[in-house]
Amino acid sequence: MNNEESSQIIAIGDLAKSIGLTTRTLRYWEEVGIIESEERTDGAIRGFSPYYVRRIKFIMKLKELGLTIKEMQDLYVAYGEAKETDQMIPKLIAILDKHTSLLDEKVAKLYSLKNDIIEYRQRMTSKHSNSTGERQK
Repeated sequence: MNNEESSQIIAIGDLAKSIGLTTRTLRYWEEVGIIESEERTDGAIRGFSPYYVRRIKFIMKLKELGLTIKEMQDLYVAYGEAKETDQMIPKLIAILDKHTSLLDEKVAKLYSLKNDIIEYRQRMTSKHSNSTGERQK
């Protein structure tokens, strides 16, 4: 790493604050192997290069999409074998397709639950109206 690159390394605390994560999360992601930190050549604090900052933001997006740590590890392995996104993209597409199917199932279950709740509410409203009407007689 040259001096210019080492001066661009962002300390873990600064990075965590700037992107809204905790240092604990970043350390965990490093521990499970989906990100890597770098040590500055001057022996200062370990941190993250601009490449890994972009990678962390990508991981945040994948997490938002519902990918698990295991799925991200698999993507990292696929990417790491060739260091080319061409290796990772088909795997990512397959994972996203799987998540889309799971979301479709969840939406269908939620829609069914909503219908059950509406039906139950109508029965309770009718029952309440009938019991109130009987008392008024």
